[in-house]
Amino acid sequence: MVTVIVPARPGQKEVLAVEAARELDYPASALEIIVARGRQPAVQRNHALRAARGEFIYFLDDDSRPDPANLRRALAHFADPAVKMVGGPNLCPPEAPLLEQVFAVCLASWLAFGPSRARYDRLGKIRDTTEKELILCNLAARRQALLDTGGFDESLYPNEENALMDALQKRGGRLVHDPDFWVFRRPRPNLRAFARMLLNYGRGRAEQFRRHPTPGSALNFVPPLFCGYLASLAVLCAARPDLAGWAAIPLAPYGAALLLQTAVSMRRFGFARSLAAIPLLALTHLLYGAGFWRGLFTAPDKAHLGASGEVSLEINPPARQPPGA
Repeated sequence: MVTVIVPARPGQKEVLAVEAARELDYPASALEIIVARGRQPAVQRNHALRAARGEFIYFLDDDSRPDPANLRRALAHFADPAVKMVGGPNLCPPEAPLLEQVFAVCLASWLAFGPSRARYDRLGKIRDTTEKELILCNLAARRQALLDTGGFDESLYPNEENALMDALQKRGGRLVHDPDFWVFRRPRPNLRAFARMLLNYGRGRAEQFRRHPTPGSALNFVPPLFCGYLASLAVLCAARPDLAGWAAIPLAPYGAALLLQTAVSMRRFGFARSLAAIPLLALTHLLYGAGFWRGLFTAPDKAHLGASGEVSLEINPPARQPPGA
């Protein structure tokens, strides 16, 4: 038995992942689908996890469209009892608008997202991995292993899954990244939403580090330190213009890195989209860094937590009827 868990908002009519889950190449009698409605996904997923009947859980976001072969691929990996989680990338669908495709170029770039770019592109081979390469919109896991760790930390959103993955590895569990275990999922629809996502990613990582510090978070300090450097450079330019040129020298290799990343992206995504992604690469560092600083010195946003009693579960909801049925 496999349980597919999909968080959704109250009153949300269209949940694409539910219909996509019904198309998975897996016996319907052994497939359970739970839609958890609420306002805080970590709380929603914990409720669904406790109610699930499946030995294995497949987490999808409400707009994820998985490859039909995903469950069979995941269960092949779970033949090794040490494997506790299996995940892969979420890919921008080819029919997405051009702006979303440019966002996808940024998400899949090393300069912007480092090893986490594997969450957004099919890279490399099947491998043991860490929370850096897995993402919750396309993640399979052993239900009992999740329950044994206490489930998702409900005070974290986002990054609740990252802390859980770290906990599984501390217990000796294996995490597997399979680049052929993929879903289609559209990036944010506009620049404002994309910028808010970057701020939230930075804030969530800092809050995770405060609650669950690990050496793996060291790389995430680079963007906030870069923001600190730029702020110091602005102050120096105002106070000592004669020293500003020397202090700005590190911007030269940074500019070269942007151009190098663009050249690499062109081989994969083409000239126009890669060129348009250049300002987004810099924006990623600035907004992620700003969000990280916020998360270091502010309490978790209680507005996102919600009350666990507000979650409602729909188990095996009826198929959506076509218009006029």
